[in-house]
Amino acid sequence: MKQIFGYFLGFVIFILGIPALMWWVAGMPSFADLPVVRLSLATLIALTGLALSVWSIVYMKRVGKGNPFDAMGHEVAPRTRHLMTDGPYKLSRNPMLSGTYLYYIGVLIALWSWWPLLVFAAIAVMMMLQVRSEEKRLEADFGQEYLDYKKTTGRWLNPLRIHRV
Repeated sequence: MKQIFGYFLGFVIFILGIPALMWWVAGMPSFADLPVVRLSLATLIALTGLALSVWSIVYMKRVGKGNPFDAMGHEVAPRTRHLMTDGPYKLSRNPMLSGTYLYYIGVLIALWSWWPLLVFAAIAVMMMLQVRSEEKRLEADFGQEYLDYKKTTGRWLNPLRIHRV
């Protein structure tokens, strides 16, 4: 039950809530009025980001047997029992968040306004604090294995490693 709640909470906050806030601060524009090229690009980037995030979640559940998400030191879903270094985690140490950022970039392209960009910047700062907290936990849980992984895999997307996945 705790795991379902964690995924539901993540979906509501990160997939629905933050983009809704971005849309609201942009003045609630109609997407029907967007130029086709901009709407297509925004949709492609957003869907690519969502696909990367979902792939990461499924991979983490199957291989890691859990989820790394702690809300500032409080366990929201069961923690991973295995360090993932393959699949989406070969591209990035944080592919779930990288995918979410791509999703937000798609939303930003669609909205094309400074106010949503400020929301994104604030969220990015908060998430960076979260990532640092998770990295400390992963280092404590997996020790040298995680330190070695950090040396070979960047925090965000690694374009040079994409062709090897």
